[in-house]
Amino acid sequence: MRAFFDAVEVFFEHLASVGWAALGIALVLHFAKVALRVVAWRNILKASYPDRRVPRSSVFGAYVAGVGINSIAPARLGDVVKIFLVKRRIPDSGYATLAPSLLVETIFDFVVATGLFLWAAAIGALPSTEAIRGRTSIDWSWPFRHPNVTFVIVALILVTGLYLIAVAAHRIEEFWARVAQGFAILRDRGAFVRGVVLWQAASWVFRLASVYWFLKAFHISATVHNALLVQVVDSLSTLIPFTPGGAGTKQGLIVVILSGEASRTALLSFSVGMNIALVAFNVVLGFAAIAVMARTLDWRGLAKTAEAEAKART
Repeated sequence: MRAFFDAVEVFFEHLASVGWAALGIALVLHFAKVALRVVAWRNILKASYPDRRVPRSSVFGAYVAGVGINSIAPARLGDVVKIFLVKRRIPDSGYATLAPSLLVETIFDFVVATGLFLWAAAIGALPSTEAIRGRTSIDWSWPFRHPNVTFVIVALILVTGLYLIAVAAHRIEEFWARVAQGFAILRDRGAFVRGVVLWQAASWVFRLASVYWFLKAFHISATVHNALLVQVVDSLSTLIPFTPGGAGTKQGLIVVILSGEASRTALLSFSVGMNIALVAFNVVLGFAAIAVMARTLDWRGLAKTAEAEAKART
């Protein structure tokens, strides 16, 4: 994280040169992206609970609250808060069904992110392992230096997760039925395409458009090609959520992957500036939603309550 704070210092030194109009456009496009994703998640929830009311405003509030918390907390704690808040607005809903709904939401994202990664690899845009090892600013170099240990750790996590799921399923007869309920929309291919894929495809357009305008705001060559590369970096930096929003990882990777487009200081200013703007925007929006829906700003307390309730039910 030291490299991240060094990059922040570089950003503030270049603050006067930021294109504020372009920055504002980027944030508006980012908001539109989030709003489109809310529609997709609500459609997933409606398919899971077809006989119950799924309020638009409550789903929006819960979703943006989760986005805000994920911007400042590692390990996707925002998703826990997101589920906790929406559970209280959908009558008789349960964590075993709501949690899978978030997995359904990531299916299309995974396909697109994988496609972008393969595209970046095919054109030789991804940094080599040696380049990554040489960048101490990238906070995930340890897994690259110890691939065998990393594989064992990941395998243990997966096995442990599967074991815990099996234990939960054994203890509760209806567990798998409730889990399957969260995947209900997948049983209707047309509904999944219309209700999720199309909305998320639109959100990806706005996501890339937002990155394009961030590039313009920080005077980096604004092209679709560079916007796609930045998005590849964003996807890679969140694979291992050790830091909030992949802070540190993004800065190191952007310097490597866009090295021919601008100076190192300009790229650091861009990566940090975009990160700060998005975090600030997400946090303000997210905490406003938490204050309205839960009448508190203690998101850690909400997360602990959600985890305790989920354990009590399994």
